[in-house]
Amino acid sequence: DDAHIGEYFTLRGVLLWIVNDFPTYGNLSSCVVKGYKACPICSDDTPSHRLKNGHKICYIGHRKWLPINHPYRRQRAAFNGKPEYGTPPEPLHGEEVLRIVEDINYIWGSKNGGSVGENDGDRVCWKKKSKFFDLEYWKYLHVRHVLDVMHIEKNVCDSIIGTLLEIPGKNKDGIAARLDLLNMGVKTDLQPKYGERRTRLPPGPWNLSRAEKRAVCNSFYGMKVPEGYYSRLLGLKSHDCHTLMQQLLPVAIRSVLEKPARYAITRLCFFFNAICAKTVDVSKLDKLEEDVVVTLCLLEKYFPPSFFDIMVHLVVHLVREVRLCGPVYFRWMYPFERYMKVLKGYVQNRTRPEGCIAERYIAEEAVEFCTEHLSDVSTVGVPSSQKMGVSKPLSGCTAHLYVLENTEEVLPYIEEHMIHIKTTYPKFRKRTKWLQDKHNSTFIQWLHFKVQSELNGEEHNGVSENLRWLAAGPSMAVPSYRSYLINGVKFNTKAKDDVRTVQNSGVYLLAHTMQVASAKDKNPIVSNMGFYGFRIPVLRFDWIDNTSGLVVDELGFALVDLSEIGHRNYQFVMTSQVKQVFYVDNQMHRGWSVVLSMPNREYNDAIGHDVL
Repeated sequence: DDAHIGEYFTLRGVLLWIVNDFPTYGNLSSCVVKGYKACPICSDDTPSHRLKNGHKICYIGHRKWLPINHPYRRQRAAFNGKPEYGTPPEPLHGEEVLRIVEDINYIWGSKNGGSVGENDGDRVCWKKKSKFFDLEYWKYLHVRHVLDVMHIEKNVCDSIIGTLLEIPGKNKDGIAARLDLLNMGVKTDLQPKYGERRTRLPPGPWNLSRAEKRAVCNSFYGMKVPEGYYSRLLGLKSHDCHTLMQQLLPVAIRSVLEKPARYAITRLCFFFNAICAKTVDVSKLDKLEEDVVVTLCLLEKYFPPSFFDIMVHLVVHLVREVRLCGPVYFRWMYPFERYMKVLKGYVQNRTRPEGCIAERYIAEEAVEFCTEHLSDVSTVGVPSSQKMGVSKPLSGCTAHLYVLENTEEVLPYIEEHMIHIKTTYPKFRKRTKWLQDKHNSTFIQWLHFKVQSELNGEEHNGVSENLRWLAAGPSMAVPSYRSYLINGVKFNTKAKDDVRTVQNSGVYLLAHTMQVASAKDKNPIVSNMGFYGFRIPVLRFDWIDNTSGLVVDELGFALVDLSEIGHRNYQFVMTSQVKQVFYVDNQMHRGWSVVLSMPNREYNDAIGHDVL
């Protein structure tokens, strides 16, 4: 019902795209997802090659996506033994696909299907007309079936870790892979070396010694990450592989591998981190697409052809779908996989799974409906999160000054006070540090008398209630806490973190001077400053010295020395100004830690802005 014009209309829904894992992608789109033409986007022009010894098809040839004058196009031995003069295949439009499949007479039955073999190159890419083409608008969509980044990232991560650690069943290296190099006439330094008694496989750029494998495993084993970052490394599931691929794997391999192979893997990890961001800068997509093509070419240069299954090849098309469909997190399978886990938990009687799911779903709806009317009632069996700390004196002047300088109502008074200082001390007008120190030491008292004079005068109507309490000053006895939860992020004191398996004490602050100050909480105090009318939560941290305790390596990782403490006069920050980070021990340089950021989590703030 259109209330504006008073007419009824038929509301129609539109199916924009379908997201599935790759085998289901082929079933629903009616295209082949294995064999020589396994890529549904490249279609008949899929760059594929059959490995005779490995008895599998690899998908190499990503140099087609490079600029025509790129030096990699002319290199032979490092790739497939041939120069590359081809151009990237153009994806078929929906109308072109419909024109192709309309003439296909598909015969149903398993006996009519062909097997993958030597003549598979003549196989038609499209099997039949998809039922979705019955939708009148389906042929006009640029992307009808999207690639699931979750499963692609999972399989690529398994291939990398399986090859590095030589995990049986996931290792892409072996005698068959080396014999394929011999048949292709490429990478002569990695081909098998035949001796009188045995055949030796030269170590490749991806091979690790036993000590290096142990170092990689110890890196994962010793990591303390923030609460809720991932469930656990033991029994890893698909929904946790993105944490390995996007952040933890580049740190774990920092001290192992040869630099070219490590650089290629790290570039691929950075690509997945960028492609899965919640906000995407459209102007940077072209550069991101160029970078991932170079990354895949680097992997081709240093890894065997057997490494490149169809999942690795599909990475080259991910930026295209971001450009057409938007951010990845709107169209991957994480929500569905997690909800299927919830539904599986509903099943208590395996002989009647449907009934269990239906009954539990109805009960859950009833409970959720009741909780909307019982928000103020304390729960039974669940510990209260409102844990008050001990009231004790705090460095009131420092914290009070920080609160004032970060309150919008006080900013005009700060400017007025600076003008007052320059007028009172004209000899020091150009000495910025002296002016700032003088401002810090006198502003609180000056603001108190300034606000009092305005309240006693005719301009008292311009002073708000909040400003009056701020100028009066805080209570010196404030409650402090060992943990604080705000906007879905939990902060702990260092003492509490030391006895736990998680790390919630690291923060990051972007200073007004545009200098990045990484922080490690040595002995923080989380407190609410009482201004007799309201409370303002503040945090106190020990900050890392930016000059001697912070460096950035060639890959962009921030490294900090947690023993280098600086900025002791600016320890207080407001809870809304910091972002959570965590620290992983650097295996290359003892005493230094790698700074990793905590991704933003969605949260339901039903109680308020902050929850203790």
